Amino acid sequence: MHVVIVTESFPPDVNGVAHCALQTARHLVERGHHPLVVAPAPAAPGAAADADAPCPVVRVPSLPLPGYPQVRVALPSRRLTATLVAHRPDVVHLAGPFVLGARGMAAAARLGVPAVAVYQTDLAGYARTYMGVGEAAAWRRLRAVHAAADRTLAPSSAALTDLKAHGVPRVRLWPRGVDTVRFRPQHRDEALRRSLAPDGEPIVGYVGRLAPEKHLELLAGVCALAGVRLVVVGDGPSRPHLTEALPGAVFLGRRTGDDLARIFASLDVFVHTGPLETFCQTVQEAMASGVPVVAPAAGGPLDLVAHGRTGLLVPPRDARAVQEAVGALADDPGRRAAYGAAARATVEGRTWAAVGDRLIAHYDDVLAARKTAVAA
Repeated sequence: MHVVIVTESFPPDVNGVAHCALQTARHLVERGHHPLVVAPAPAAPGAAADADAPCPVVRVPSLPLPGYPQVRVALPSRRLTATLVAHRPDVVHLAGPFVLGARGMAAAARLGVPAVAVYQTDLAGYARTYMGVGEAAAWRRLRAVHAAADRTLAPSSAALTDLKAHGVPRVRLWPRGVDTVRFRPQHRDEALRRSLAPDGEPIVGYVGRLAPEKHLELLAGVCALAGVRLVVVGDGPSRPHLTEALPGAVFLGRRTGDDLARIFASLDVFVHTGPLETFCQTVQEAMASGVPVVAPAAGGPLDLVAHGRTGLLVPPRDARAVQEAVGALADDPGRRAAYGAAARATVEGRTWAAVGDRLIAHYDDVLAARKTAVAA
């Protein structure tokens, strides 16, 4: 099967859309298919950016998003349609379609190629967070793109419900996988723990973008807990503000690969505060690392965290609830151990290979439906 993956983001970007697109391409290659990726050019374009990609990558011109330069926005380019014509895909995979993905959807429609759209980002919520307006316009854009697709894949039950409520048709559930070999409890590093918490304090960690929609200011109460060390991993526009808002926190910057896995496994509690997560991959990575989770009872974490068994769910945007949940786990090593073991057991079957095969099954369903429609 020939597949063109049109994605709003791809490595070296570090985010959920980029990671999922990369894992999808890898799995398709491993299963003997022929993917090709179309993505915005990174800030420093060049062959080195795609040297480790599992398949060919075509880059289209892009500009940084004003106020958030880590995000690149694709510019109009004939390269997208030319790539589809040359690769002759059986299906077009639209990863988080909004700008480049919308153009990919239009090109696929003109060429008569089936398209599967993967919903990944709560863009309406981002519009509300960053601008205070534009939520309805974002949904109109999302609905137009996804309604044109043969099938839309939602990463969580909450996202699926949201899409249907906003009039998006033909929606199915497709969750995300996690690398249970890279992220595992055995990577716990006592030397690292001593460097982060010299007095043996419980280590509470956040991993992700440092941006307004993540509401990391809610962790100020965690900093106030006696005998607890907060560690923040990631980068983004909110970092200067957060270094003041979270006194005593250790900021490690952006980390990836085995280094990130070592940090995850060395935590005692993982905490996430963002209420706009359609899935929340870092929650899965913490669980695979055997770490109990504190997360908002909204969006993707509702599917991932079993309250009172693998972690604690708290009301969104409730700083006191976050502080109390983290404090309860920090004070109870036995509870942390039980939750962490249950978390690891819960995700052991959620490999990228398993969810990748489910994706291919969605492709097959769409292709079969197209053939039936043509025959009729």
